[in-house]
Amino acid sequence: MPTIAPFEAHTERYERWFEANEHAYRSELAAVERLLPDAGPGLEVGVGSGRFAGPLGIEYGVDPSPAMLARARERGVAVVRGVAEHLPFRGDAVGYALNVTTICFVDDVTASLREARRVLRPGGAFVTGFVDRESPLGRRYEAKRESNPFYRDATFRSTDELVGALEALGFTDLAFAQTVFRFPDEMTEPDPVREGSGEGSFVVLRARVPEA
Repeated sequence: MPTIAPFEAHTERYERWFEANEHAYRSELAAVERLLPDAGPGLEVGVGSGRFAGPLGIEYGVDPSPAMLARARERGVAVVRGVAEHLPFRGDAVGYALNVTTICFVDDVTASLREARRVLRPGGAFVTGFVDRESPLGRRYEAKRESNPFYRDATFRSTDELVGALEALGFTDLAFAQTVFRFPDEMTEPDPVREGSGEGSFVVLRARVPEA
């Protein structure tokens, strides 16, 4: 079952994180934008309150939390309730699918990636932004997970783990971007976005469905 209780109960706390950590949020937003394709329409899986879909102009969003969906709708996203493992979209429906800090909450990573591939058109792209489990911030979140209602039930993933899962499903043409080189509460300005992974705590990974 999807983890929605903390997002329903602590919606305002969720929103306040983006306000209190604006530099980290702006860094993450820029990293996602760097690898987001132009060819839509786009779908954000685990759209949350629309903090990424809204400013990035992503048309559609899916999330299991009604409270989050209400916020995303206010940010101009056309939303529908659903989970990553069973997307309420027909096959070949979108040009790209995005998830940001969502992969750690899905019940079945392989099923969620398989669903993303199903709804993508040939040549379409799957883009995921996540806190790398092996990064300094990932290790901090792991150490403090019991004190955080959002991350208590999360399973953080490493970059290598996600690369392996994507390649096993036939995704190709992988590209990487990284940012957040300091802890969010230490940032006095947004961090740069760099290619690759292994240094920044926030990693964006793009993979494509082969052309038919």
